[in-house]
Amino acid sequence: MKKIGVGFVGAGWMGKVLLQRLAERDDCELLALLNRRPERARAVLVELGLDENLVADDYQSILANPAIDTVWLCDPNGLHGPEAIAAMQAGKHVFCEKPPATAFADFCRQIELERANPELITFIDYILYFDTMQKRLRGMVADGEFGQITQIQVNYRHPVNTEGDKAWKLSKELMGDAFGMGINHSITVMLSIMSPQAKPVSLYATSQRAKVRPFEAEAIWSVMITFDNGATGICLGNIDSGNGYDAYHSLYGTTGGFVFESQVDRPNKVRYWSDRSTGGDWVYPLDAERCAAGGAAELAWPVDTTTPDTGNVILHQSGACVDHFIDCVKTGVKSPLSFANSLAISEIGWAAQMSARLGQSISLPLDWDEAARFFASQ
Repeated sequence: MKKIGVGFVGAGWMGKVLLQRLAERDDCELLALLNRRPERARAVLVELGLDENLVADDYQSILANPAIDTVWLCDPNGLHGPEAIAAMQAGKHVFCEKPPATAFADFCRQIELERANPELITFIDYILYFDTMQKRLRGMVADGEFGQITQIQVNYRHPVNTEGDKAWKLSKELMGDAFGMGINHSITVMLSIMSPQAKPVSLYATSQRAKVRPFEAEAIWSVMITFDNGATGICLGNIDSGNGYDAYHSLYGTTGGFVFESQVDRPNKVRYWSDRSTGGDWVYPLDAERCAAGGAAELAWPVDTTTPDTGNVILHQSGACVDHFIDCVKTGVKSPLSFANSLAISEIGWAAQMSARLGQSISLPLDWDEAARFFASQ
């Protein structure tokens, strides 16, 4: 079979990891790598054992290459929207790091293009979706392990690195709002957990300017989401500072609860209780010895279970997200994280910005006409 031709944009930290995953496959072929600093692109290619002559001169040369089937966008957030639109117009499948766009008009155009071109495969790399703990938790909720969910909290506090040549991340033009710099990870997790039971119907958000570093965009966010079953979701996000990485989860339902704490020792990171499976007692599924001592050995999770403990993308499920996208391209099956299929995640980001600036609740799904007028006036 013909290998899938890849045109790749961005050779930074995340880009390098994804390139390595692609280089490990025998069904894909890197045909071009574009980076703002060509010397960085050449160095990454050499380190990965790839041809350093694959460095592209410009983005248009990637789009014009008929051998390139897929475009991978891993450059600054502010470029994702225009680049994804151009790639789709050129008939390319698109793998896009989050966020899909930092301008509302670009987001709307992406959705329009995907719906008008059903043969195109798009994907937004909300990578926590592939974490094995997240997949297990989604299954437990869908199976009714915790009854009807009434309250859920998912945080994302991660002091984004702006040292040295990464200082460009302080720019709002290049990086957009703080949601695009990571806080949308928590929204992705929350919506994927709640989706079997409920959909978001309104949102109220507040934001604060950075207190420690000179981010141009608001860096500190608090978001409350109301779901159509009456449940409430809370997201606390901060990319400015913090004592390490925080992806705290707290979920409570009518017959059980679940807690994940990213900042404690591994055996104690996860605990849950359920009337159905634990007799109402808290269990620690990452601690096999503790489960066995409590007579619940069967509740211990596999030793290779991953949890979202860190902002280090090398330790994330980068291979799983690459596999998923390539499978979608091969089969022609749309990803649940395509531009259109994941628009509820993006809508919450746009609604949060509107809510924080207007000081009022915003209804969901988002009124696109109202949002277009709002963002055009900013």
